[in-house]
Amino acid sequence: MNILYCGNEKMADGLLISILSLLRNTKQTLNIYIMTAFIQTNEKNYYPLSEATVNFLDSEVKQANPANSVTRLDLTELFEQQAPTANMETVFTPYCMLRLFADLCPSLPDKILYLDTDVICRKDFKAFYDQDLTEHEVVGVADYYGKWVFKHKKGHFSYMNSGVLLMNLALIKQTQLLRRCRDLCRTKKMFMPDQTAINKLAVTKKIVPRRYNEQRRLHRNTVFQHFTTSFRLFPWIHTLTVKPWDVEAVHDKLKLYEYDDVLSEYQDLKPQMEALKS
Repeated sequence: MNILYCGNEKMADGLLISILSLLRNTKQTLNIYIMTAFIQTNEKNYYPLSEATVNFLDSEVKQANPANSVTRLDLTELFEQQAPTANMETVFTPYCMLRLFADLCPSLPDKILYLDTDVICRKDFKAFYDQDLTEHEVVGVADYYGKWVFKHKKGHFSYMNSGVLLMNLALIKQTQLLRRCRDLCRTKKMFMPDQTAINKLAVTKKIVPRRYNEQRRLHRNTVFQHFTTSFRLFPWIHTLTVKPWDVEAVHDKLKLYEYDDVLSEYQDLKPQMEALKS
């Protein structure tokens, strides 16, 4: 199975948790790729995920299966050449747009599963990964909130959340989907730019059940849970953002204990990973 993440050094905790959750739910060989880059904006500099961190993650996945691997892809030069200039100062970091460069990485396989670093795997995802992509550029789940706001076709919610995407890079290279997304991000400012671009330009996307990208609350059939910002009505209308690496908040605010085995392992390994940075 081929897995893709994007992130900088600050996303190391999320990467560790997400990868540990994959290891607990599949015996398939995992070829994990992590896109990173040095990105400079008017507001701040974003520093790439270090080779030491990637080497640590690689050693951990190999303990589960020697054939597993974690590979670092430095996209600094590519990003500078085709920077999404109209969207460099949004509320989302520029790293969200790195996935739009996947077609330019020759080492990436034709079929790959993209995951945000705040996604935890709960069940075996082989059936989802193995589905036929011949006629589809991307496969994903409707965005929980976006499906009520954005247009949909034929009575079917079609605005896709980009946190879990099964990508057919072979077809994407033919349709030029990601190139067109990059062009749009350079010229038009958008909310959630990468997600908006993919939804606007993808011709052959496929929407699958929410269990493959649960963005709201855990259900019995949830395969991937995505820790997105959600709205709460009580005791007042407010947003709630809790990420998996904030273990105390996962317990206290979400009342969620489902992933304690993964989070406990993460807490044991985090000091080792942190020590590599010093």
